[in-house]
Amino acid sequence: MDLHDQLKNLFPDHNYQKETPAKDNKEEIWMQNDPIICKYEKRKGKPITILEGYTGADKDFKKLAKELKTRLSVGGSFKNDSIIIQGDYRDQIMEILKEKGFKVKRVGG
Repeated sequence: MDLHDQLKNLFPDHNYQKETPAKDNKEEIWMQNDPIICKYEKRKGKPITILEGYTGADKDFKKLAKELKTRLSVGGSFKNDSIIIQGDYRDQIMEILKEKGFKVKRVGG
């Protein structure tokens, strides 16, 4: 007996609608045939990882950036059609993107 059944027994005159489960927040991100370029740079002496080459919508790329930053627990930003992640996380980012179905190309080092 779930909560709705218990409430129905307590309040038989009340009309309620059973809540439908919310849709999963993970909306589909557009997949592309060309690889996403994952490169490493140092800016002001600090390492960063840059992802470039996504040809889909900016909002999809921003969602991808947010997911990467959350999963890696790092800072970063989305600027000029590229994702900038603080630190050298090329291997982890490439694994995450391959899990999602993207083709990834490692550039530099």
